[in-house]
Amino acid sequence: MHSFEYCCPTEIIFGQGAEDKVAKKIRKYGGSRVMILYGGGSAVRSGLIGKVEKLLAGFELKTLGGVKPNPRLSFARNAIREAIDAKINFVLAVGGGSVIDTAKAIALGAVNPDVDIWAHWTNKNRMEKSLPVGVVLTIAAAGSETSDSAVLTDEESGLKRGSITPRPVFAIMNPQFALTVPHYPLICGIADIIMHTLERYFSKIEGNEFTDMVAESLIKNVMAQSKALLKNPQDLHAMSEIMWCGSVSHTGFTGLGRDRDFSAHKLGHELSGRYDVLHGASLTAVWASWARTVYTVKPERFANFAEKIFGITDGTIDERARAGIDAMENYFRELGTPTNFSELGIGIKSDDELKILADMVTSNGTKKVATFQPMDRDLVLKIYRVANH
Repeated sequence: MHSFEYCCPTEIIFGQGAEDKVAKKIRKYGGSRVMILYGGGSAVRSGLIGKVEKLLAGFELKTLGGVKPNPRLSFARNAIREAIDAKINFVLAVGGGSVIDTAKAIALGAVNPDVDIWAHWTNKNRMEKSLPVGVVLTIAAAGSETSDSAVLTDEESGLKRGSITPRPVFAIMNPQFALTVPHYPLICGIADIIMHTLERYFSKIEGNEFTDMVAESLIKNVMAQSKALLKNPQDLHAMSEIMWCGSVSHTGFTGLGRDRDFSAHKLGHELSGRYDVLHGASLTAVWASWARTVYTVKPERFANFAEKIFGITDGTIDERARAGIDAMENYFRELGTPTNFSELGIGIKSDDELKILADMVTSNGTKKVATFQPMDRDLVLKIYRVANH
């Protein structure tokens, strides 16, 4: 193993009925005036918001809905003002990644009222202080319930940016809630879970055998459980496995001893920010195009992936590497997620539009992104062109 530092302080409360402990956990972390944050009306119609409000009857509550996928900067700014006015001291996210990411932004902004929240996301003015955030998870996807990061989208510019944030203090995870998620967000969430580990797996750094085994096992388990869930959308066991893998995948544990590449995320963020497509879909739409473009940097790594995940052992290193990429792309197709721009629903883009996207990824060509194969503007543009069909 290579050197690393690791800390994931989020307390996990997992299983059916886990939400019944929400009041106890909020008190544990000093909450008394709580903002309950959620997304669409399904959380209300299902009765979950009502149940959470009832469980928190002894607290001062401010309930705020309306968080959208690809969480909006304008919403976060407005919610921060409401949190300050209500003297909120705890933010409870009831939902998935977009709700949790917005809650993290509110928690930062509420105790840093003199700093615009976008300054944190653009690294112009970093915030250190934050309110505690708790989570009642309703979808297995982004892993934001245990991660130290969050994304926001500036609607005016179309820029979507990720930033380091404090991790939630607790995450309540009842897999029963995730069984009500509509089909397409469900499969995009599954893809996102796998991508969070894939983005850590492809690295030039060798000699982390246990980390590799953890990553490979997680990917294989999610793939197997997703197939079971597609056959039976009410398979609670399959959903419970996927939900826990989603949280582990974004704690950093599947990438210990390695750098964090996140090439597909850099490419996908601009697609979801500019065209408002689901995050997981934006990742699978570019992953194979990225892999085919850069695998020659370290084909042995891709060949190893092909063997460990798909049992591919025939052929040269190059042949096995390419076969593994094909197999992963075929899995995404079987899952039902897009593998190119047309399948993503944004159509084939003009070359001028691709150049705009490349500029957005690389800050107008002034920086390189990612680590496995650092991507300058020309390489980003080349990958987008491969995916543009």
